[in-house]
Amino acid sequence: MLELHDITAGYDRKAPVVRNATLTLAPGQSLGLLGPSGCGKSTLARVAALLHRPDTGAVTLDGAPVRRWRHHAPRAQRTAIGVVFQQPRFSADPRLRLTDLITEPLRATGRRDDIPLRLAELVPSVGLTADLLGRRPHEVSDGQLQRACLARALVLRPRWLICDEMTSMLDASTAAALVAAVEDYRTATGAGLLAVGHDQVLLDRWCDRTVHWQKLTAAEARE
Repeated sequence: MLELHDITAGYDRKAPVVRNATLTLAPGQSLGLLGPSGCGKSTLARVAALLHRPDTGAVTLDGAPVRRWRHHAPRAQRTAIGVVFQQPRFSADPRLRLTDLITEPLRATGRRDDIPLRLAELVPSVGLTADLLGRRPHEVSDGQLQRACLARALVLRPRWLICDEMTSMLDASTAAALVAAVEDYRTATGAGLLAVGHDQVLLDRWCDRTVHWQKLTAAEARE
């Protein structure tokens, strides 16, 4: 389970953007988190991804409490979660070729021997072609770069996926392809998914259930 209980979080303790939010995601479940821009849903997603320490509240991952955040979190917890952000150009190192961008987590965790196999598996699954792998971010489109960012999120075979407005910058065909790639991965692995967005039609089609930000209470989250 990925559980967030009574989370208050923000970037200024005097004015938190998330207040008393509770959310529970079960293994294999896909949960949509719907809300308008600026409501705090991306901040909550960053808390769930162990990238932002909440001011108050508790996060539990696979039955273990989360006590440390970002690179201080235990490797077993960090690598259990894959994250895809809204704007790929803000989350991709412009110096890296796509092949290095995708495999960066493997190098960081000392798993270089896995690189050839994971590239062979992931590149076609996200809709990339071999000729793109040698290019840097400025040499590919937003859609191609987001495909690489999705491959990077999947490269360590995470048990939990967090897609924060993953498709909002993309055309309809690319968005559909990336959603299909996520679902293929979840079917194969049983990973849980938290999909954050403001498009209710997309979230309702993609996810088992959708929680509206305004109704993000303990009762709603556990229905």
